[in-house]
Amino acid sequence: MKKVERINVIMRYINNRAGFTISEIMREFNISRSTAIRDIREIEAMGMPLVAEVGRDGGYFVMNNSVLPAVRFTDTEIKALFIAFMATRNNQLPYLKSRQSLAEKLLGLISENQQDDLVLLNQLLLFEGTNPDNPDLLDLSDLPHPILEKLIQLLLMDRHLSITVNEEKAIKCYQIYLLHLYHEKGFWLIEGFDIKDEQRRIFPVDNLTDVQLSSVKKRLSKKKVLEKLSKREEAVNLVIELGPKAISQFKKYHPFTVSISYTNPFQTTAILKMFINVQHPEELTEVTNWLLFLGGDIKVKEIPEQVLEVLQARRFLFFP
Repeated sequence: MKKVERINVIMRYINNRAGFTISEIMREFNISRSTAIRDIREIEAMGMPLVAEVGRDGGYFVMNNSVLPAVRFTDTEIKALFIAFMATRNNQLPYLKSRQSLAEKLLGLISENQQDDLVLLNQLLLFEGTNPDNPDLLDLSDLPHPILEKLIQLLLMDRHLSITVNEEKAIKCYQIYLLHLYHEKGFWLIEGFDIKDEQRRIFPVDNLTDVQLSSVKKRLSKKKVLEKLSKREEAVNLVIELGPKAISQFKKYHPFTVSISYTNPFQTTAILKMFINVQHPEELTEVTNWLLFLGGDIKVKEIPEQVLEVLQARRFLFFP
């Protein structure tokens, strides 16, 4: 382990303990007494407020209510942060505008050689959604819906929300318990429990016109919400077995609410159970497209007739 990496690890080790001794540092990091003492002195010089305890069982502890030293990054940590930035740009992420100040602070912590490495990586690496003619780390061309950041701030305070939704030219207000906020196929979606109708609903964030903390007095715990949902869940009407190729396709993409159960220890076979509302044409089309995406490495155990008819028609179009 390089010296800089070792010192960073020792600092984290120290921060997580009420006290420590030189002998503990020697054993934990397999270093000599002189190396341990030099590292502790360097950590003190960096500003970590260490206090020495005198006596036979003496050691060190971090002074309470003191400011810790600035964070130091290794070369690999710097590259990991930078590549994470690159991989997620143009993905409608919240707080996108904060990336500029974050990147400037990050660049201010590293050496010129490290900065040169990042510039080269920015020129060479391209990810999905990146404009190859403008591979700029601070590109703000794909901002998320402006209400998304407000939504996140509110749900951190309380999951009981009052949301106003634009639904087919009609404005409706729902009192919900937010279960998940997730990103799927380029859209942010809310999975929430409708407190009035006591059912699960999915709301596109793009359709929200307002969101506030709920003023409804009726409060539900997550456990209570899940209990109510389990009583109202629709009966399963699609059961399929997946082979290794279908599992591979499933991992590439699957609807957020769908999961599989592996049927052998090697995870090469699995079973999928779900409910398809055949009365909703959009859901019917979405599911049939997805089943075709899974490929031929599946065995159908149970399937609604409407889905089977659509699948057979689609297969005929592709393979006359």
